[in-house]
Amino acid sequence: QVQLVESGGGLVQAGGSLRLSCAASGSIFVINDVAWYRQHPGKSRELVARITSGGSIVYADSVKGRFTISRDNVKKTTDLQMNSLKPEDTAVYYCLHAATWGQGTQVTVSS
Repeated sequence: QVQLVESGGGLVQAGGSLRLSCAASGSIFVINDVAWYRQHPGKSRELVARITSGGSIVYADSVKGRFTISRDNVKKTTDLQMNSLKPEDTAVYYCLHAATWGQGTQVTVSS
C-alpha cells in the first residue's frame, strides 16, 4: 500500500520561502510520476507542478519562475521549493504519486 507523508507547510510573509517535502513508501517510486497540487478554500484541486519518472517537469503558469520541483529516487522523496510567495499561494498543498494522495499540508502567506 502506497503511503505519502508531507511536511514543510506553515505561515510565511509575502516574499518569503517555504520548502515542502513528500516522502513515499510502498511504491516503486522511480517508475512513477510525482506531482504537487493545491486547493484553495471552496475550489477544486489544481496542479502546481509535476515531475515525471524521466525527469520532465511541468509547472502551472502561476508558479513558473518561483517554484521548483525535484525528486530523489533513492530517498523516495519529492520536494517543492517555493520562493517569492504571494498571498494567493495560500492553500492546502497535496502530493500525488502512484494514484495516491498525501494528507495535505497548509501553506499560509500573509500580506
